[in-house]
Amino acid sequence: MKNRIQNHAKNSNAQHGIQVRGARVHNLKNIDVDLPRDALVVFTGISGSGKSSLAFGTLFAESQRRYLDSVAPYARRLIDQVEEPDVDVIEGLPPAVALQQQRGTPSVRSSVASVTTISNALRMLYSRAGEYPAGQEMLYADAFSPNTPEGACRACSGIGRVFDVTEDLMVPDDTKSIRERAIASWPGAWQGQNLSRILTTLGYDIDTPWHKLPKKSRDWILFTDETPTVPVYPEYNLEQTRQALEQGEKPNYMGTYISARNFILKSFTTTQSSRVKKRVSQFMQISVCPECHGKKLKKESLAVKFAGLDIGELSQLTLTELATKLQSAAHAHFNSPNYEHNNYEQNYEKTPEKAIVAQRITSDILARVEALTKLGLGYLSLERTTPTLSPGELQRLRLATQIRSQLFGVVYVLDEPSAGLHPADTQALLGALDELIAAGNSVFVVEHDVSVIRHADWVVDVGPKAGVHGGEIVYSGPVEGLQGIKESSTAQYLFTDKNSENKQALRQPTAWLKLAEIERNNIQGLDAEFPLGVLTSVTGVSGSGKSSLVSQALVELVNEALGKDVVTQAPTDEADLLEQEFEAPIGGYIVSGMDKVSRLVNINQKAIGRTPRSNLATYTGLFDYVRKLFAATETAKARGYDAGRFSFNTPKGRCPNCEGLGFVSVELLFLPSVYAPCQVCHGQRYNDETLEVTYRDKNIAEVLSLTVEKAYEFFANEAPILRALDALLQVGLGYLRLGQPATELSGGEAQRIKLATELQRIQRGDTLYILDEPTTGLHPADVSMLMAQLNGLVDSGNTVIMVEHDMQVASSSDWIIDMGPGAGDAGGQIVAQGTPVKVAQSKTSRTAPFLLV
Repeated sequence: MKNRIQNHAKNSNAQHGIQVRGARVHNLKNIDVDLPRDALVVFTGISGSGKSSLAFGTLFAESQRRYLDSVAPYARRLIDQVEEPDVDVIEGLPPAVALQQQRGTPSVRSSVASVTTISNALRMLYSRAGEYPAGQEMLYADAFSPNTPEGACRACSGIGRVFDVTEDLMVPDDTKSIRERAIASWPGAWQGQNLSRILTTLGYDIDTPWHKLPKKSRDWILFTDETPTVPVYPEYNLEQTRQALEQGEKPNYMGTYISARNFILKSFTTTQSSRVKKRVSQFMQISVCPECHGKKLKKESLAVKFAGLDIGELSQLTLTELATKLQSAAHAHFNSPNYEHNNYEQNYEKTPEKAIVAQRITSDILARVEALTKLGLGYLSLERTTPTLSPGELQRLRLATQIRSQLFGVVYVLDEPSAGLHPADTQALLGALDELIAAGNSVFVVEHDVSVIRHADWVVDVGPKAGVHGGEIVYSGPVEGLQGIKESSTAQYLFTDKNSENKQALRQPTAWLKLAEIERNNIQGLDAEFPLGVLTSVTGVSGSGKSSLVSQALVELVNEALGKDVVTQAPTDEADLLEQEFEAPIGGYIVSGMDKVSRLVNINQKAIGRTPRSNLATYTGLFDYVRKLFAATETAKARGYDAGRFSFNTPKGRCPNCEGLGFVSVELLFLPSVYAPCQVCHGQRYNDETLEVTYRDKNIAEVLSLTVEKAYEFFANEAPILRALDALLQVGLGYLRLGQPATELSGGEAQRIKLATELQRIQRGDTLYILDEPTTGLHPADVSMLMAQLNGLVDSGNTVIMVEHDMQVASSSDWIIDMGPGAGDAGGQIVAQGTPVKVAQSKTSRTAPFLLV
């Protein structure tokens, strides 16, 4: 590793290194920095210090801009609208590949198989080397993809699930007549009346109770695919309508009928309104497709087998199971009498070229799977959809795919690849990064994990603090040189093996919350007990069952005991519906301890909103107070502006061009769409009249662009706003802007915003707080701040239980529950539990060697 840096030192000229001069992206203060190539360079610093602005906002953005410039001259006019990084010059910059921690738009059609491109190889395997039923023609590879017309099951369009509506859902009260709105799924107001009038013309009695109508009539009204257009006489009853039709009377208008089911399905798939989707989704149910039984493909494709399985069954295997299944085909000697699949041997004897194809393709798949299992992902199944993966899992899938792609001369820019990784798995990750460098690439990593930083060839420490107090290069050079840098927030955590900070006397449990016979994912019949009145960390390798135990089973059982339904967001698309459907019901019950829990607060990493309309200010509630302050100004009163005028979600105050978003989507033909600032409001979101109103010399857009830290000074005399801002500062979010869209926040930031919102409330004790990896994205210095807040909650008589990989946190907890021993089917058990010192002595725990005790 050190040789890589020595080589850099010899060749630190424009040809062999990267020189950045005058970088000013976000909070970067006109910085200059030189970076080695063909090395592992780690960018570190506290949250908001500017490290991502340098790695992604400057280096990757400039590399991407140069690439777009070179490949798309025809789109220059559009690409010019893509924001260029604010930097004077960057020399020696190779092409860059970014592996960021963003989910992107959840797609039910994107899976582990497709992200890793294993699906392509499997389709070719079944097409060329599969065993076909007698008389069936060979199918092309496309026929084994659920995302093509050639392969998709006709009944479910390749989703594996069907969305349907039933009579019970659409007609909740069958004693009502149609006129009395028996069909609850029909649209309201005029549209619903229109449909009932059309039914009158068609000869149906809309005043008879629904259950008294003949079944044939009920089925046609609800389920027909016919769309007759008929004359409508709004004021006439059934008999009057019949006479009017016989006499050829001129109708008021012509109306077209659509069945209740088709109205719902059409509304759900075509409307852009989340409100409409929310309304119609309550009448839909999801079930396994009766045609393909959830395998997504047409019957002809599923008739083809390999290793005794159709491609749908093979996709249900975990990566580890897949490797075992394909081993025999990859290493087969087809003339051997002991070949495992004798029926295949007979087949291959007839067509020896199939044997060669099978061997080549399965060998390729096994190599890809090996790269994934090395990164601790062997527990994932091929069909697992990307919306159900954690950001860390998704990033590691992409990383393994890049290792197999064998590119060279590229800079890989990674965003916290260790996120969600147990320390044991981090070692494998470092091996993967070394492989990329050995292949002739450079790896730039934004990272907080000390083991990754220690492994680096070169460290760029950005800071010294966050926001306006950051944006400078504190240190750039080999790791050991950071030791003498006093102003570095990183150095103090990097060169000590013991967890001396945050050490306090262990608190004793006040009671125990005991659970029995828990069933969830890979947890089967587990008994568990959680101490109350203390801080507990639940640890274990990725996929060991931590989240299944805590974030799912514990949350649901406690909510049930408290008489609370788990509030889930109404589904707004296929992905939502499927995600809810895959959240299988759990087994298990609470034995004792609920008399000591009066409230549950589940602070997870789900986004605080799905659109840029949700932001820090709106979520925490402080924006309501801000808008009232603007409405109370003399200018606003004189113009008759109320608080609603200062919302960017209402037509009266927002920019009409971007409708309050601040940006517009720019289509780039064959390239992904990009977002450009709105040319009318220049990203300010509001119309000119609204922006003319100022409070203490700032308009509403300028207030939203303040950081939490600056806003704390600005609103010094406004107690309700200060309370919210103070809570955000306490969890290390002083660098975020008040108007920062929810879509720009990491999972860790979203979780800390939820925690801050909770901290504003008056503490009352006996509350159970559950957190899922709250330290994701946090520098060790910020972790110390967060732990102070969580310890404060416990000292106030509450309980904190969190899923955690950070050994700094686990080691300073009162209690540890370690899950494992492995991932997936090899996990789901409690391996060790007790105080950190006790767990550290365990011989079977994979966490024990990493605890700082």
